[in-house]
Amino acid sequence: MNPLVPLFILLSLPLAAIGLVLYTDTGIEPALFYASVKTFVILGAIAAAVSFGAMKLAERTKH
Repeated sequence: MNPLVPLFILLSLPLAAIGLVLYTDTGIEPALFYASVKTFVILGAIAAAVSFGAMKLAERTKH
């Protein structure tokens, strides 16, 4: 299993709660909420790609 999966689950729960508060707060600009969601998705994809690459590199050097 990818080592980022449990970390992603642990990080996504409080971030989802913060996102819910940002989404329901009337004083927050909606563009700010959507920008924060996009940033989280992009950084998560980069982290997953780096982790996948490191896992494949470790498998190659193991043999």
